[in-house]
Amino acid sequence: MKKILLLCCTLFVYSLNSFAQMDTIYSNNQKIACSVKEVTEEGVKFSHPNEDLVNSVYKNSVQKIVFKSGRVQVFTEASSFKAVTDVREFDNVTVTAVESEVKGLYKIGDVSSKAKGTTGFSNQERVKDRAYRKLKIQAAMMGANIVYLTNQRTEGNKAGGYFQAGSTAETNLTGVSYSNVVPSLADFKKLVNGRTDFATINEYRLGGSSSDYSLKELTKNFFIANIRNDNGIITIEGELEGLTDFNQFRLVGVSTDHFNIFYRDKSTVYNISVKF
Repeated sequence: MKKILLLCCTLFVYSLNSFAQMDTIYSNNQKIACSVKEVTEEGVKFSHPNEDLVNSVYKNSVQKIVFKSGRVQVFTEASSFKAVTDVREFDNVTVTAVESEVKGLYKIGDVSSKAKGTTGFSNQERVKDRAYRKLKIQAAMMGANIVYLTNQRTEGNKAGGYFQAGSTAETNLTGVSYSNVVPSLADFKKLVNGRTDFATINEYRLGGSSSDYSLKELTKNFFIANIRNDNGIITIEGELEGLTDFNQFRLVGVSTDHFNIFYRDKSTVYNISVKF
């Protein structure tokens, strides 16, 4: 027993010493012991221990580097994104038209929104603000905190004529949602602890023609059949009571007492809170 304990202590001390002799990259979801080769404008180049192959990681996904010398380099790119832990925090979603700002982040899915004035005197800027607000809400419901805007079409009020009807101000937005942090599969499975039957708490709903999300209490059962990891995005195969057309849901958020799942039904998106 003493020999085993001594061996464990020796290995632990050895691992600490080995770790201290290497650089350490702290990314959004892991800690990488390595040898940092170069910090470029877009990312960090490094090699794993006892390897010559040079790997790279984008700055957007790096929080800091602790060099073996003890020097710490913090990256503002990763820390500039605000957390979105609830749909009601949709204002924390960042919208950007710069593609480099989403490199290295987790791709969540496509988003789009449309807003139209109610009269021929509608304020064009207010209509555009409504479209951006809806885009952020949709991204937050999907568990994203940044949107890369791929297209924006804005038209002002147009007066009608004898042969042509007038039109009100309108804004159409399309983009791709991303997140710099996604739920951990290991942490989620630990909280699930083998259970398969859960109770829902509430439902966020955003319709394709809705100007805002709706929130209502939900008392349905949710059953988990399988959990899988799709390139960092966690998919839950299961059943939501009363919903017959869907058996796959995306895990978009996890806290100590509940988790959130997302699904899309045609042009309507749903975010469901489920109690542990």
